[in-house]
Amino acid sequence: MPTATKISRTQVWMDTMGDWTWPGQGGAAAEVLPPPWIPAFPPRREPVAAPSAGAVGRARGLIIGALLSALAAVCLALAAQGQLNLEQLVGLSGPSELARPARVTRAPEPAPLPTLTSFSKDAAGSAIDTAQYPSVALRHTGSFFVYLPAGYAATTRHYPVLYLLHGNSQPASAFLQMGLQEDLDRLIAGHTIPPLIAVMVQGGRGSNNWRNIGPMHYESYVLEVQELIDRMLPTIPVRGARAIAGDSMGGYGAMNVALGNPFRFGVVESWLGFFNGLGDELRADRPILAKLGLRAFVYGGESDKIADPSENAPFAAALRAAGAHATSAVYPGDHSVETLRTHLTSMLRFAGHALAKGPHGAA
Repeated sequence: MPTATKISRTQVWMDTMGDWTWPGQGGAAAEVLPPPWIPAFPPRREPVAAPSAGAVGRARGLIIGALLSALAAVCLALAAQGQLNLEQLVGLSGPSELARPARVTRAPEPAPLPTLTSFSKDAAGSAIDTAQYPSVALRHTGSFFVYLPAGYAATTRHYPVLYLLHGNSQPASAFLQMGLQEDLDRLIAGHTIPPLIAVMVQGGRGSNNWRNIGPMHYESYVLEVQELIDRMLPTIPVRGARAIAGDSMGGYGAMNVALGNPFRFGVVESWLGFFNGLGDELRADRPILAKLGLRAFVYGGESDKIADPSENAPFAAALRAAGAHATSAVYPGDHSVETLRTHLTSMLRFAGHALAKGPHGAA
């Protein structure tokens, strides 16, 4: 495993972990902030003409019937795929509760199951495996790292899963270089969090924001990996046992994927992330979050010049208003690996506790 180089307080982003640079540092020309990979506007939506009052009256019966039929189909499909348990299926019984304008991205047809190969093991007994496979969503090779806790091979238990999305031009192994394996080993061994599987998804280089834009289907790719993991490993294949988190561009991606696919993930974290254009998704999710809940943590760095830290508290408040259990913080630090390392243990603790409690906080 490559080792992380020492990071000073003046050199903010990546050495061996990628090619990010702080705007204006090292003699480079200063960039206009925020950088271009932060979306400035919400995703474009096609305008919808408002129907007349008479048309609404004539179509009301047809619309209600169509909604009921669509609801039944959606619930049965999700239940068959493990997306809803029985309580959730019963709870979402009203026709208005799934009538939301936001997209719920589906992964393409199933990708072939890859083979996990050993990447590393440590003295605590945990392992890092890796896999590559021909991704249907990306139309080229996809890959990921998997953290398997100590005792994994000697038990028949099933595990919750934490999915991790990296920042712009980072490799997925950046999480390992931040100390993910050691922190999880210590938290699990101390019974601070339950044993879990962590999946570090490898995205493409450059800015993709983990979204489906043009030929880059990175949101579908995340869902594709999630479905592969549920088919390959002894997971607990329900929403409340899945968490998704990421840093910077990956923080945006985690929130985007969680809100765009509200039946997939019960826990979400954004580390030094941003929330541009996600208000519409959140408003559309209100009926779903009110029923199913969501546990969220968002944090920023007070000296961050990339992702505005003042966005965290208002977005957490909007999450709470929509029915989520959401916490926000602004910590000392900037948009740096150093800031991420400082708070990694706390973020893993939050995710582990949230996965143990479920989205509503009930044990």
